[in-house]
Amino acid sequence: MKPSHANASTAGGAGELGLRIDPAGHPATAADSAAELKERIRNEARSLGFDAIGFARAGESRHAQRLRAWLQAGRHGTMGWIARNPERRSDPRAVLSGARTVVSVSLPYYRGDWPVAHPGAPPRGRIARYAWGRDYHKRIRRRLGRLARAIGTMCPDARWLAYVDTGPVLDRAWGEEAGVGWIGKNTNLIRKGAGSWFFLGEILTDLALEPDQPARNYCGTCARCIAACPTGAIVGPYQLDARRCISYLTIEHRGSIPAEMRPLIGSRIFGCDDCQEVCPWNRFAVKTQDPDFAERPEQQTPELIPLLFLDANAFRARFQGTAILRAKRSGFVRNVAIALGNLGDRRSVEPLSRALAHDPDPLVRGHAAWALGRIGGAQATLYDAARRETSQDVLAEIRAALAQRADAASTTSTEGETTT
Repeated sequence: MKPSHANASTAGGAGELGLRIDPAGHPATAADSAAELKERIRNEARSLGFDAIGFARAGESRHAQRLRAWLQAGRHGTMGWIARNPERRSDPRAVLSGARTVVSVSLPYYRGDWPVAHPGAPPRGRIARYAWGRDYHKRIRRRLGRLARAIGTMCPDARWLAYVDTGPVLDRAWGEEAGVGWIGKNTNLIRKGAGSWFFLGEILTDLALEPDQPARNYCGTCARCIAACPTGAIVGPYQLDARRCISYLTIEHRGSIPAEMRPLIGSRIFGCDDCQEVCPWNRFAVKTQDPDFAERPEQQTPELIPLLFLDANAFRARFQGTAILRAKRSGFVRNVAIALGNLGDRRSVEPLSRALAHDPDPLVRGHAAWALGRIGGAQATLYDAARRETSQDVLAEIRAALAQRADAASTTSTEGETTT
């Protein structure tokens, strides 16, 4: 199960939940028609909190060619697991032998807007809404497993596999095919009257269930998401270049973030919701009351400076049981350094200087140097760090930061002469 946008911030790779039923319970009676069986499955899904469920005929996805073209263009970035066995990813029958139906479900996670920022408060970052609460994987895996076992009780001879944002399944494509929603121009799955703030999951089964009608597309001429993307990652309607997507850069990408992308990230330290926030259909989203997704205030707009000094153990302890662990300590603190640089708060200079001097990870040190160059006023610190630094990558970041300050000083001097 995954956020309906299924952006690179949230694409899986942690291993599949492959659950096979143990025949148990009472078999379905001969009176159970296919329609009655579907209705029983729908009712069970609703009782587990799923707000939508649909059924699609298993076969090669209509999006298979689009997936191949996307991979050939390299738009998946460093997410190599997506490129492995695209044929298997495109056809559930290659995942579960004899699969005849894909059951797609959604679960809402919308919890409202970020808290209001107070003037003079310490610099704070932003975390995407889907990660405000507990990690959805474990919470929803349990529910999806219960739904699958209920199907097994209805039909003891059925075989199935359930996936929670973890396996070779095109979540959004099957959600669209099953009528759960349509894939919008921002590549999120959207549902009329509900928006796109929901997770997705699938059950593959060899049961032959009548497919639902695919969802109709209601994007129309609207292109707000394309215009709103801070980095231009939505390169055209229904086309996402993950390499430019803030969710991908702050969650999935493990290395240095390209310098030209860093200013565009702003204060986002885990994911991005911009293309969803401007979507008109999200005006209809209703706040979920599900306790599994209740927000933790420290995971909405956390104070940044303390996060800069989390070591690996402290990072795990702070974010245990949340989706934020996906970024790993190195990537997360890298993001924190970028956000501090973009916010430009002078209170960040001393902490960033300490990170540049003492952080054990060259990735963090390099991005701390960039942040100091962006804020200014730390040339002496940068020169001192350059004398001690042994990583060539970090040295390159320090030199670039010093050059940035030199350029800024030159520009200021020229403007002063012009004014005089």
